[in-house]
Amino acid sequence: MDQRGVAMSSDFSLFERHLDALYRSALRLTRKPEDAEDLVQETYLRAYRYRNRFRPGTNEKAWLFTIMTNVFRNRLRQRPAPEDPIDQPGADFSIYEQMRREGMPVHLMSPEEIIVDRGFGGEVKRALEELPVPMRMVVVLVDVEDFSYKEVASILGIKIGTVMSRLHRGRQALQKKLWEYSGRPKAPSLAVGAR
Repeated sequence: MDQRGVAMSSDFSLFERHLDALYRSALRLTRKPEDAEDLVQETYLRAYRYRNRFRPGTNEKAWLFTIMTNVFRNRLRQRPAPEDPIDQPGADFSIYEQMRREGMPVHLMSPEEIIVDRGFGGEVKRALEELPVPMRMVVVLVDVEDFSYKEVASILGIKIGTVMSRLHRGRQALQKKLWEYSGRPKAPSLAVGAR
């Protein structure tokens, strides 16, 4: 084994076990199965090519996700899409507060029960896909792939505070979208200092 990383002649199966997780996340990022397949393929090609840079004993899943997010960003730069604003103006939104106002016993329900009871399904996927890319990447890595804030910061090359901020705003945006998809009336705007 090379002192710097995985030997060039080493078994690559250590990395192959993360294929499903990479594809799921790639699909959420790209929104198209063909693009997700291309993204995962390019990720594995680069991981194989640069496997001697991987440090044994570190998180191989995080290493692969770092490669994938870099490939994804490079592709976005090559064909720029309309820029989605990260900061949406407006008041904070909480699906729990809205349901409490309607008399729902949210203190007795888990988040999963709320989503199932409200009939969300494909709407969750659609709401996630509508998030701006920087927010979507953080939400997918933290809430779907279960990476820590520190790992996500390392994968995306951003500060932990930025991870927490994007995650908070992303979760609020998801809550608001899911509320709208439920067919409920729009949330009343919350004035500063109002109770």
